[in-house]
Amino acid sequence: MSRFQVKKVAVLGAGVMGAQIAAHLVNVKVPVVLFDLPAKEGPKNGIALKAIENLKKLKPSPLGVADDAGLIQPANYEEHMGLLKECDLVIEAIAERIDWKTDLYHKIAPHVAPHAILASNTSGLSITQLSEALPESIRPRFCGIHFFNPPRYMYLVELIATPSTQPQILDDLETFAVSVLGKGVVRAKDTPNFIANRVGIFGMLSTMIEAEKYGLTYDVVDDLTGKKLGRASSGTFRTADVVGIDTMAHVIKTMQTNLTEESDSFYRHFGTPGVVAKLIEKGNLGQKTKAGFFKKVGRDILRYDFESDEYVPSGEKSDEVYGRMLKKPAAERLKLLRNAEGNQGKFVWAVLRDQMHYAAVHLQDIAHNARDVDFAMRWGYGSKQGPFELWQEAGWLDVAKMIQEDIDKGETLSSQPLPEWVFKGPVADAGGVHTAQGSFNPTTGQFEPRSGLPVYQRQHFPENVLGSEAPDPATAGKTIHEDGAVRLWTLDDEVLIATIKTKMHTISPDVGEGLAQAVELAEKDYQGLVIWSNDEWFSAGADLQTVLPAFMAGGAITVNGMEQELQELMLRLRYAQVPTISAVRGLALGGGCEMAVYSSARVVAMESYIGLVEVGVGLIPGAGGLTYIARRAAENAEKSTGKDLLPFLTEGFTSAAMAKVGTSALESRKLGYVLDSDVIVANKDELLYVAIQQAKAMFQMGYRPPHKRLFKVAGRDGISTIKGSLVNMRDGGFISQHDYDIAGMIAHIVCGGDVDPGTLVNEEYLMQLEREAFTTLLGHPKTQDRIMYMMNTNKPLRN
Repeated sequence: MSRFQVKKVAVLGAGVMGAQIAAHLVNVKVPVVLFDLPAKEGPKNGIALKAIENLKKLKPSPLGVADDAGLIQPANYEEHMGLLKECDLVIEAIAERIDWKTDLYHKIAPHVAPHAILASNTSGLSITQLSEALPESIRPRFCGIHFFNPPRYMYLVELIATPSTQPQILDDLETFAVSVLGKGVVRAKDTPNFIANRVGIFGMLSTMIEAEKYGLTYDVVDDLTGKKLGRASSGTFRTADVVGIDTMAHVIKTMQTNLTEESDSFYRHFGTPGVVAKLIEKGNLGQKTKAGFFKKVGRDILRYDFESDEYVPSGEKSDEVYGRMLKKPAAERLKLLRNAEGNQGKFVWAVLRDQMHYAAVHLQDIAHNARDVDFAMRWGYGSKQGPFELWQEAGWLDVAKMIQEDIDKGETLSSQPLPEWVFKGPVADAGGVHTAQGSFNPTTGQFEPRSGLPVYQRQHFPENVLGSEAPDPATAGKTIHEDGAVRLWTLDDEVLIATIKTKMHTISPDVGEGLAQAVELAEKDYQGLVIWSNDEWFSAGADLQTVLPAFMAGGAITVNGMEQELQELMLRLRYAQVPTISAVRGLALGGGCEMAVYSSARVVAMESYIGLVEVGVGLIPGAGGLTYIARRAAENAEKSTGKDLLPFLTEGFTSAAMAKVGTSALESRKLGYVLDSDVIVANKDELLYVAIQQAKAMFQMGYRPPHKRLFKVAGRDGISTIKGSLVNMRDGGFISQHDYDIAGMIAHIVCGGDVDPGTLVNEEYLMQLEREAFTTLLGHPKTQDRIMYMMNTNKPLRN
């Protein structure tokens, strides 16, 4: 893999994007300097300092831990140009004005290090035109790097070369973006708005045009173009509010300015929609101004009515028949929509057809292959499928004929016919643009394989497109054992992988048996065990649909036995003779969190959300979570010079009692669920590779499980202190009586029960206290109400 090292990055421009790019660099441990203009009043770094402080307030948070904002070094162009020489990568992220950007380039050029890469985060300006402002020595090291907002969460980064960009520069930057920043990279051609915004903004314009044509309101459109269509849940107009209506207008303006009727046959539709112009005139720019296409007033959501220039009640939904239609298989779905009699069905067909038409016509202009278009729309716009994937799934030639028929009838937004390659040649023969050999490149007429950069060897199961016949993690490798609950398998005959198959990877008794079998097999034949699943759930914890009926049928004795088996599994993971690694991605809640903390080590994706949440269903963590909190507090206290155990216990108690969930791997580390010795991985697709390597490394270093030790507890004095603060919260109305009772039980367990302070206990003793509290609460009517409410609504009940 490339040895290009990024020791420090400079971000030029402390606006919304620049500051958030800097925040994400801090998240992945890259030192960063954030530049902006010198302030006219106060400290010269005032603009950058204000932007850094504002990062702590943004939601969703651009920082893994809010306090890490202080790691961003503020700077200004007047005093700190010398800092640029220390930077290996300089990202320019100022406003989308070519004259401003080129002026800045003239100023910074003498200070850019001779080895450094300079990249512009423009969302659509010509990279080649920008490069002309740079001296010849820098041009080979200049390119575009387009992050999507918000950069911490959006997976897509587009890289754009100029004719002068050295290929190695782009390879180095792609490697950095993929492995260090955790991004999915698409290389776009240097055309206006690149790939995602070119196709995506056209799609938004098309949606507005077709909505007006068919007389649909914004709320109905969003209902049709959100989850039901396999797109971002915010739909079209709510997405525009989130992005910023002025930002959308600017991207539209880029298309107006840099395209023509000759270069884009859809050009006549690129005028700024009247409603967009009106909202901008009113200063209603969307979420940032608290009003746009939608406006929240109290608890009510209003929508803008263009004709009356007023906000009116919203909440109208689409006709249920189209919801059912959109659940049909792709081929049937598109035919039903095209032949629909109602305006809502006609609208959805038109929106899908327009995007497929546009993507096909411009594929050769904007992208190197069809895969890049589909990835760009999935990673940048939240679609489950790209336009070519949907087209291919529905039957390539059948859909092509439907689109061409609409073109011939004058029903499309452009009269330009579909390209010849759609109907003749390798695509028609293969039944689509994606094959096992690669994805279609209309310039070469060939199916092009994915990038062969070494960084992608770290991805066992990278995201793929429909038709690529990529290995399926559900069947890949060699299966050692499989049933309805778990699959035990291996890629290399050296490390065993356990994949939980239940919904949300809940830990049922069958899952527990499977994982216990995995530990036994790993100890016998492998160097280690990795628990991993290829989706956004590590584990939602114990299966409530099993636990509550078991209690109703068999009472406390039955559930006590189930809980004891689960606790024994956790101890089996902790004291296994080979390393057990939890490869955590997404949600690890309740028993999922307990399974992670009892493993020998954790390899955690940056976007992981970990916590003990049982209080939400009226229970306490019953699979060793509270025992873990007590043991860790004792271990940390042992390393301290202080004698009081309680301060080391407070954070863990509060996290469990308040059902706190870490909103990143970094915050989960602060809560104690991820240790300093654990590995945090930025790219979700590298998680399994790193976990396997971690298991092998630990084994090769002679791994031995920890000794079983007695440890001190805070005892009855600790319980009294904690309960004192709980009384104040209850009497102040901050928690209910049932919350108070549950928190009191948690305090009782983490402090070791009614024993003297400093009493030595073992894990099994505390786990018995957990089981007693768990079964007691399970019989409580208010806990049963909470469980049933959660199972029926997927929301917590506070009673």
